[in-house]
Amino acid sequence: MGETNVWDAEWEVNEKLARTLIVSQFQQLSSKQVKRLGWGWDNTVFLIGDEYVFRFPRRTIAVGSIRMEGKLLPKLEAYMTVPYPKPLFYGEASDEYPAPFLGYTYVPGDFPIGLSEERRALSAETLATFLRRLHEFPVQAALKCGVQQDHRSLTDIASRKVKLEGFLSKVLVYLSPEEFGAIEGYLSGLQTDRVETMNVLLHGDLHFKNMLVNENGIVSGIIDWGDLSVGHPACDLSVAYSFLPPCARGVFFETYGGADEETKLLARLIAVYIPVLILMQAVDDGNEAIAAEAKSNIMRALSE
Repeated sequence: MGETNVWDAEWEVNEKLARTLIVSQFQQLSSKQVKRLGWGWDNTVFLIGDEYVFRFPRRTIAVGSIRMEGKLLPKLEAYMTVPYPKPLFYGEASDEYPAPFLGYTYVPGDFPIGLSEERRALSAETLATFLRRLHEFPVQAALKCGVQQDHRSLTDIASRKVKLEGFLSKVLVYLSPEEFGAIEGYLSGLQTDRVETMNVLLHGDLHFKNMLVNENGIVSGIIDWGDLSVGHPACDLSVAYSFLPPCARGVFFETYGGADEETKLLARLIAVYIPVLILMQAVDDGNEAIAAEAKSNIMRALSE
């Protein structure tokens, strides 16, 4: 892999610094334990006691998202059918750390890693209802909160296909011949270059690292809303392919309210694209469990 990656941090926040920053602005949390939960492309995440989660931007590009979340997430409550983190603590930049940060309610649960197909199918209606309501949120209200509109050119399939082929070249040695052959065959058969534009409010990054399940394996929380945006619903509907087995997709789309074939085509592509990115990062981090789950997501997305 290359020496520099898009997810490299500009600002590293460890537990000591996180505690200093939190306590300096929110004295009422001074008795709480601070524990790092992990990090994503844009933020480092800490658990504060058993009640709150704080997210600190790792890169400049994430600062706008943190500010936007603080404005928009509280407005989503009436639309949410699945628990999500609500902003409670609005941290400001300081001499110790140059970016704003947010503290949220803690949403308990486990990442859906290694679930059986039968367990996954149990969440079809839950996920579809959640996305139907989220996508009903007024687009203009979201834009007023600073949400970006189609900044990732979601409908440009040709460009995304080229990028995906480039990413695959970086993880080729971590794929079996069967896995690579399945992906290559899928891409070679993908002839559509673009789909019609559609605009709804999107979570924007709906994959297994941003989903939580309860003890029965049913989706019980959606986290990491930093990619909230307005764009094609296929971006979120990709979860029907990456997370759900083929037998559950009919129920999912029926509950959601239907989707045309172009939407399903784009959703499947994104369901391959995002796990390939996760696989790249997992390889760099040496995280075998995340890498294995990413590969299983890819192969599930390609299954009929």
